[in-house]
Amino acid sequence: MVDEKNIEQITKLVMEVLRGEEAPREGFLVPVGVSARHVHLTQADVETLFGAGYQLTKKKELMGGQFASNEQVTIVGTKLRAIENVRILGPVRKFSQVEISRTDAMKLGVAAPLRDSGDIAGSAPIAVVGPKGAIYLKEGCIVARRHIHMSPADARAAGVRDKDVVSVEADNARGTVFDEVLVRVDDSFTLEMHIDTDEANASNIKTGDAVVIKYDR
Repeated sequence: MVDEKNIEQITKLVMEVLRGEEAPREGFLVPVGVSARHVHLTQADVETLFGAGYQLTKKKELMGGQFASNEQVTIVGTKLRAIENVRILGPVRKFSQVEISRTDAMKLGVAAPLRDSGDIAGSAPIAVVGPKGAIYLKEGCIVARRHIHMSPADARAAGVRDKDVVSVEADNARGTVFDEVLVRVDDSFTLEMHIDTDEANASNIKTGDAVVIKYDR
């Protein structure tokens, strides 16, 4: 039979565990990076667009070993509407992909679904035109889901895990709250929330601003 002293000890242990698992209530500050439309390509598609043996050249280093390249292309929608000077991000990937905003999708006339980057199965078709050739992607055009990149240390400090979904608040004149924000954790990541240009313009946010993960929503 459990006596009152044992009950008190058990209750104390349970409360300590619960307090240890509770996320910080004041919120966790995250810098923002506004992600403009861009393209990821396979090496084969790079060579189709720029010539045999062509290698992407670095313009700016990004997190996780990625980089903004000097190379740009034109993307063309199903109604032959085009957007020029779309930057390619490197390094090359296993599958080619085009990430645009909802406004871009309307301009191009493509039904680009909201997806996590890399999830292109059944997504919208689009053409990509370079100086030496063109490719047609039967699928690969998406509107990227907003997300936060974190290192494991940042995730522990924020009280979140990889693939968690959180709410984030921008404390500015627009007072915007973003729900359904995906958390992505990797050793190569630098702390940053990525939103597209539509989201940034609507919420009066620019690259370098900060938002807060909310724990009371």
